[in-house]
Amino acid sequence: MPETVASWLTTQGLAVVVLRDADDLMAMSLRGRPRAVVLDARTDPAPALAVCRRLKVDSYTAVVPCLTLCAMGEDAFAAAFGAGADEVVREALSDAETRTRVEAMLRRSDRDLVVHPSTRLPGAIEIEMEVQRRLSDGRPFAMCYADLDHFKEFNDRYSYYEGDRVIRILAKILHDVVKGVSGENGFVGHIGGDDFIYVIPIADVQEVCTEIIAVFDSLVPFQYTEADRQAGYFHGKDRRGLLHRVPLMTVSIGVVTNERRAFTHAAQVSELASEMKSYAKTLPGSVFSVDRRGASSVDEESSGRRPSGPFPALGAGALAGEGK
Repeated sequence: MPETVASWLTTQGLAVVVLRDADDLMAMSLRGRPRAVVLDARTDPAPALAVCRRLKVDSYTAVVPCLTLCAMGEDAFAAAFGAGADEVVREALSDAETRTRVEAMLRRSDRDLVVHPSTRLPGAIEIEMEVQRRLSDGRPFAMCYADLDHFKEFNDRYSYYEGDRVIRILAKILHDVVKGVSGENGFVGHIGGDDFIYVIPIADVQEVCTEIIAVFDSLVPFQYTEADRQAGYFHGKDRRGLLHRVPLMTVSIGVVTNERRAFTHAAQVSELASEMKSYAKTLPGSVFSVDRRGASSVDEESSGRRPSGPFPALGAGALAGEGK
């Protein structure tokens, strides 16, 4: 291994294990995903490129960033990338450029691992980091947890493919509305399935949530057949196998702010947002519910009806249907 690469790996605190057998590398990669794999294709490229292809054909090991060392020729350079290498370092490359290429490869790898493959939105790790950053900065913000209602029944009736399309539609709505209203102060993440998180300034909650619900409710009927759309429901089976009417999908959003509470960790915000989302799902239609409670006391709503249930101080999308 070139001294530049070896020393850089050492400074990163990464233990270097030298393997000369492709099967050993595959076994190690399947047991515990390596931070990176460096393949030496400078003098005998065939075995190195073959193992690179093996790594990249398996979905579990394909995410391991693969750096390939190759000879100076253009053919060798193209062959390394053709085999699936994430980065290629040719002989006689300067130390500075080699380090830059390795660092860029690892950054790309980290970025690809934290985004959802279907929506390309940041995943759980990035969501937690974003909320923690805002807590550390002491900035007031709202964390909003969006979830689809009756999505499982839709998936069962219309297929996984159609369900995935609905998730992408919701992701697009969330991203476009949040960025359109809050700009760079807005963040949208995808936990998984039909669960999404977006973080926005408190002042934008009403506008963002209302717009998201309006756009979703206008688009979702067209994801159904004409017959189901006209009826406003379809017949589906519950978990006991009994037929019942399934309404068209709606979206429920739970909203938590740090305006009246002092959070110390992102997990606390996430837990309360999940609680608020669960409450929103008990209300009919598409709604957003805002937590109005303080850390030690319950604040009364000054207008609108108070929702029933365990959250006496929640704003359910402006309570009686403003959030629809």
